[in-house]
Amino acid sequence: MLNLSVLLEDAARETPDRDAVVFGDMRLSYSFIDGVANQVANLLVSRGIGPGDKVAISSPNLPYFPMIYFGILKAGAVVVPLNVLLKPREIAYHLADSEAKALFCFQGTPELPLGEMGWAGFQETPGCEHFFLLPAGLDVTESPIEGAELFWAALGGQANTFETVVTEPTDTAVVLYTSGTTGQPKGAELSHNNLLNNAMVDDLLFERSLHDTFLVTLPLFHIFGQTCVMNVGLYRRATLVLMPRFEPKAAIALMVKEKVNQFAGVPTMWWALLTDDTSAEDVATIRENLRVAVSGGAALPLEVLKGIKNKFGVDILEGYGLSETSPVASFNRPDRPTKPGSIGLPIWGVEMKLIDDDWKTIEGEGPGEIAIRGANVMKGYFKRPEATAEVIKDGWFRTGDVARRDDEGYYYIIDRSKDMIIRGGFNVYPREIEEVLMTHPQVSLAAVMGVPHESHGEEIKAFVIRTPDATITEEELVEWGKEQFANYKYPRIVEFRDSFPMTASGKILKREMR
Repeated sequence: MLNLSVLLEDAARETPDRDAVVFGDMRLSYSFIDGVANQVANLLVSRGIGPGDKVAISSPNLPYFPMIYFGILKAGAVVVPLNVLLKPREIAYHLADSEAKALFCFQGTPELPLGEMGWAGFQETPGCEHFFLLPAGLDVTESPIEGAELFWAALGGQANTFETVVTEPTDTAVVLYTSGTTGQPKGAELSHNNLLNNAMVDDLLFERSLHDTFLVTLPLFHIFGQTCVMNVGLYRRATLVLMPRFEPKAAIALMVKEKVNQFAGVPTMWWALLTDDTSAEDVATIRENLRVAVSGGAALPLEVLKGIKNKFGVDILEGYGLSETSPVASFNRPDRPTKPGSIGLPIWGVEMKLIDDDWKTIEGEGPGEIAIRGANVMKGYFKRPEATAEVIKDGWFRTGDVARRDDEGYYYIIDRSKDMIIRGGFNVYPREIEEVLMTHPQVSLAAVMGVPHESHGEEIKAFVIRTPDATITEEELVEWGKEQFANYKYPRIVEFRDSFPMTASGKILKREMR
């Protein structure tokens, strides 16, 4: 028997009165969070939802998320986390594709009316029979959406004790939908063992204190936030300081107020913290407390890594993984030298290698596509055996990421294979161009991609956010690039922007920029 809910249950038994979740003025103990999760489990069972049934949740980083997430697991059901930026049509697709029987949805705000969008998507999905609205305030007593069932009212009369349903290690715990950069999103089936094993191994990678405090800005509906922050945090009985929407000044204020010592973010978050005009007093407080800094989700520019070290006195440790690998596959381990720019070495229980298009192993430095095998690899894509067979063979999962490997076994991401630019027959990897562009003193952030070209097939274009008060022109940056790159590599086209479109998890949306 193995159920991922043991993460919360064990912490509630051992440290019942410790703050599990901090949100605004609310400080909620482990026993409270576990008690509400038990009520959620009882609610689901009372509605006929049980082992193997899918239950969706659409919520930003609010106390609702862990309560409902673990309540679903306790009932033996399967969690389907939904991106809060989905529109009604997309919500309906996810509910129908996952065969969800219920949806817990946050009410939202006038700017982002999650409840209304969720209700519209729910009504288009005949198989989904229960809609529970999560109110924006504790004083809400009537549902603002006609027909929707208010969460707290639904929990009324439900006991705060529950005997967790017996599940097997290989049973599906979470169906996590990939971002769908090509085609429709696919649901990666992650087992209880996938997720618990990854959280326990990840815990070994991070320095631990008697009581850790995590700042939670990564979306919990994303696997990076779920495993590396929420699940690892609960495993070590930490306090999770929730932040629904990342904003650098607010993040810094929380880091100072709560004496945060653990922070994991995507590169754009680290870049925002680096470029924020933080006061000297706040910088000193953060330098005193922050011990573990982690980056993942995308490649971290070296200039950002160096800048954070200079500003906050902490080394950012880079890791690598995907939704399909629960997510962590490799990391810069504390017992081995850290190599800037590297995604490190495979974690315990995981193998990595480089392969070609025909699955043949590439020896030496490479480059090649990363393939992964281990306890972290998903069961497959839900209801998609053909798609699963395309990416999993003999236990190996092919990632679509191109990397090289040094003689000590450290891996270095070059790029996504589908992002590779072919200019005049030459392969150009945007990651390399972006790294060099960001060494220019007037370049703050860069995103490089290929655009159609009549004779070369593709031309190299750089989107650039300049530093404050920068004066460099597009022509000057192109000329500078000529001095830095081989003739076929430098960007011929430069476009300056004030900001980049990003996913809810902070990744730059190159497909939108195209």
